[in-house]
Amino acid sequence: MVKCIVIGAAGRMGIRIINAIHNTEGVKLVGAVESKGHSRIGFDAGELSGIGKIDIPIIDSFEEVGSDFDALIDFTIPESSLNSLDYVALKKKAAVIGTTGFSQQQTERIRKLAEGFPCVFAPNMSVGINLMFKIISQLAQVLQDDYDIEIIESHHRLKKDAPSGTAVKMAQILANTLKRDLDQVAVHQRKGLIGERSREEIGIQVIRAGDIVGEHTVLFAGPGERLEITHRAHSRDTFAQGAVKASQWVVRQQPGLYDMEDVLGLKQ
Repeated sequence: MVKCIVIGAAGRMGIRIINAIHNTEGVKLVGAVESKGHSRIGFDAGELSGIGKIDIPIIDSFEEVGSDFDALIDFTIPESSLNSLDYVALKKKAAVIGTTGFSQQQTERIRKLAEGFPCVFAPNMSVGINLMFKIISQLAQVLQDDYDIEIIESHHRLKKDAPSGTAVKMAQILANTLKRDLDQVAVHQRKGLIGERSREEIGIQVIRAGDIVGEHTVLFAGPGERLEITHRAHSRDTFAQGAVKASQWVVRQQPGLYDMEDVLGLKQ
């Protein structure tokens, strides 16, 4: 039995992760944590997530959970996730981090912390997206510089970071495959008389509207044709289920930083 605590338990993702844990054999929720002062502190985590009373209150302190857990799952904000990882490092447990929007310095800190415990760190934990990562790399290897590349991502109006961590990951994969420096070739907006598009550009365009869960398209446009690969998430359950799958996998690993391609065996 894998014992999990969920950070951000009253948030949109936290609620779905608690549901996924409840519906997954071999995984058990043992703690639900929220930020200090949150309006849901004290609520039963099961009742809040729609699975019924489970006698696990939402709390605002790691210390109340103690050491009786195997893996921590965190989909919150960078500062909160770093605090979570400090606690995991102290207790020598495992972690699954789905938070996006980290700075390069914060990412390096995660990498350093993960030398002491196993951690799955991924911007998107859906099976489909991680297969898409592999597919777009293969396409770029074949199409090379003859096809222009654009990434278009859409999310709900409340998402705080842009572009999405998934779009950034896609751009990194494509740039690495094509041996380009992403910092030099990424184009995040176009306006005015900008001149011709350079062949090396990787466009990353952002849409924020309504309650869109998450959509990502990679467009390869060449002479006389274009190829579009699209992933649409219909609910947050796909991310939650991936996170729970990652928690079952990561507790069996040696210390280090992993991603969902490791979890799904796509690097073999």
